[in-house]
Parts: sequence; structure tokens; C-alpha cells
Amino acid sequence: MTNCSTIKLEFKGIKSKKVEANFKGGRITSDGGALLLRKAESKIQFLSQLSKAIKDQRHQGYIEHRYETMIQQRVFGIACGYEDGNDHGELRKDEMFKLITNKDVNDKDLASPSTLCRLENSISREDMVNIAKVFVEIFIRSFSKEPKEIILDFDATDDQLHGRQEQGYFNSYYGGYCYLPLYIFCGEKLVLPYLRPSNIDGARHSWALLSLLVKRFRQEWPKVKIIFRADAGFCRHRMLDWCDRHNVGYIIGIGRNSRLAEAAQSIIEESRKAFDGENPVKIFGEVSYGAKTWNRERRVIVKVEQRVEGENIRYLVTNIEDIPEERLYQQLYCLRGDMENRIKEQQLYLFADRTSCSKFLSNQFRLFLASAAYVLLEYIRRVGLKGTELAKAQCSTIRLKLLKIGGIIISNTRRITIQLSECFVYKKLFAQAILRL
Repeated sequence: MTNCSTIKLEFKGIKSKKVEANFKGGRITSDGGALLLRKAESKIQFLSQLSKAIKDQRHQGYIEHRYETMIQQRVFGIACGYEDGNDHGELRKDEMFKLITNKDVNDKDLASPSTLCRLENSISREDMVNIAKVFVEIFIRSFSKEPKEIILDFDATDDQLHGRQEQGYFNSYYGGYCYLPLYIFCGEKLVLPYLRPSNIDGARHSWALLSLLVKRFRQEWPKVKIIFRADAGFCRHRMLDWCDRHNVGYIIGIGRNSRLAEAAQSIIEESRKAFDGENPVKIFGEVSYGAKTWNRERRVIVKVEQRVEGENIRYLVTNIEDIPEERLYQQLYCLRGDMENRIKEQQLYLFADRTSCSKFLSNQFRLFLASAAYVLLEYIRRVGLKGTELAKAQCSTIRLKLLKIGGIIISNTRRITIQLSECFVYKKLFAQAILRL
């Protein structure tokens, strides 16, 4: 292996001077802004609760690295952009990572990649259930008072596999071997991530999870109005019946068919007559429709668009009667699309699709770790960056502008000082976020 401390990098000279670089800078960190993550964790105690949810079956007399420290180490690493457990071969020595995991800079190194791997592979199904409960409780605590209404967005996505992972199946829709994780969001807040094999119906388990969530939320907030929102892949008659029986609102897409087109014929014809061949036309209406598997007819909203490119017809079914069709579609249902941006944040920037463990439960745990990183960054965005230019920033932007800061760590017997770069562009914003958190 290359000894980086002996490497000398040479560059094009300036005037008569040589330009060279090496890795002998000493106590310098490239993640000085990770102090924000430590501050957020100290407020919500999320990772602390996650660690308590895992049953530690190790011999207590031989433990060197506590679960809480290892989970902090891994989640903070993901938030800072280190997707692989192998990255901790070097990060375990980084004094900033020691600090944010509540270690002294002079303490022993953090857990090695092999130790972190053993943690991933020791997780049991009971641990998974307990961790899921922690996610839900943290979501509940994110509200300072009882909300009048919460809208739960359900959506599935593909997680491509490139090995022989347990329960990895070929899915013809996505064109490859993959998992089919289910995400539940409420606005930008992540409620729960749930890993599933891909050889199942896309709506599988959503009914059971919705039932458990509704029960828990109503224990905490007896008067809250709950709305279930999803695309056509979740339109199942048992789900609709359950929501009707338990006073849960729903706004769900519904696939096109000949009977629906026949029921909406007058709306479609109206849009065709209004279209002049150039200027787009959009018309909303509603019909009463009942599929063969439904126990009654339901309200179906119809949106018809006429454009030069062609005709676009969409349907959604709902049990909400007091909101006009255009407002229901435009101001409620269409907002569901923002959830896809949240899923992209998870997979593109927080490596939620890094499910390369051989065991299925280990991959579910990895999904939880990536999701925990999102929860911390979302808390920083919602509380620390409220009203600032980064109030709507994606996780990657927060990482780039606030976490990846060069800094020097100075330690003596009385204090530890982190000297951040004088040229840091967002120093005022960073200080403001720390104060707010």
C-alpha cells in the first residue's frame, strides 16, 4: 500500500518558484462543518436512540467501540459524503470525526471498517422493528404542537443490485435485479424507509404500515386529520375500504381504462372543443365511478390536457368531498411529486442504494443509516437554515457549502479549538445555523 505521508506532488511553477504538495499538514480536517451534525444530534438525540434500539449481544468485557459511537461514525460519514464503510480506514483517525462522536482528539482511533461490517451483519429482525419505531417517534417529536392535518406520501423506487444479495430478484419493469424500497414522507420529513424484495406487488405492505402509523399518530394526536397520498401503483380496493372505515382521507392516482373514459366522455369532449390547435387547454371535472372490486362508487377527479403534442388524461380517486376538483388536483395531489426529489436526495447524495451486503437485513440497516443522515440534514435545513438562502437546499448543497470546510484542530489540557478557514464564504450563515440549533 502507498504511504501517503511520503508522497510529493509537483505542479507547474509560478515565476521562479516550484509548486508542490504533500500530505504532512497534520491536524487539518476537510469536514470542519460536521460540527453542525453534532449539534443537530445533541438536540434530537436520534442516533442515541437508534443505538439503544439494537440489542448488544457482544461480551461486555471486551467491548472497545460502543454501538452509539459506531452509528454516529457511520451516519456522520454518510452525511459528509463518504459512502463506503472502507472510507473509515482513514476517517477513524480523523480528529474531527473523533470530536463529533464525543471522543477526545487524543483518544484511540474509531472503529475500523471490519468492526463496522460486523455491526451491520449482527442486526436482527427485532432490531429492525425497534429502529423503525425510533424513526416514527422522531417524526412525532418534530412537531412542537399537535398538527391539524398530516399528508402521508407513499412511493416505491428501485434499488439496483450488482451481486448475489439475499432476496435480490429480477424485475422486468426496472429491467434488472433490484430491491423495491418503500418510502413514507410527510412533506420534507422522512417518516419511514422500508426495504422490500422486488418480486412483489409495488403496494405490498403499504396497507399494514399505514395502519400502524395511523394508530400511533392518533394515540399522540387524537384530533389530527390524516390523508394518504400515492400514485396509481397504490390504488388497491382493500386500502380504499380500510381508509373509509377508519376515517383516513386518500388521494390516489388511478389507471386509465375504457369504462373511466366512457364516464368522463363529456369532460374530454369539452376540452377537445376548447382546443384551437395551438394554445394548450386544461379542464378539470369529476365523475362517479366504481371498479368491479370496489364495494361502492367513489369520487374520481378527471384532468384533461389538450396540447400540440397530444391529449393527456389523468384520473385520481378520493374520499375528500369538500374540496373542488381543480384545487384538489393542483394544490394537493400534484405536490406528491416533490417526494421524488426527496427519494433522489436519499439515493444520489446519501447513498441509500448502497445495499451491497449479502444479507437482506444488513441492507435494510444500511438503508436506515442513510435515512438517518437525511433526518439530521433535514433538521439542520428546517431549523438551522430557516429563512436563509439555503432553506430549500438539497442535502448535497448543504454538504458542499456548510460541511466541507477546511479547519485546523488545536488541543491542549484545557480546551479543543477548531480554527476554520478565514476565507470560508458562508461563515456568517454557518454561525447563524449553529446558534439556531
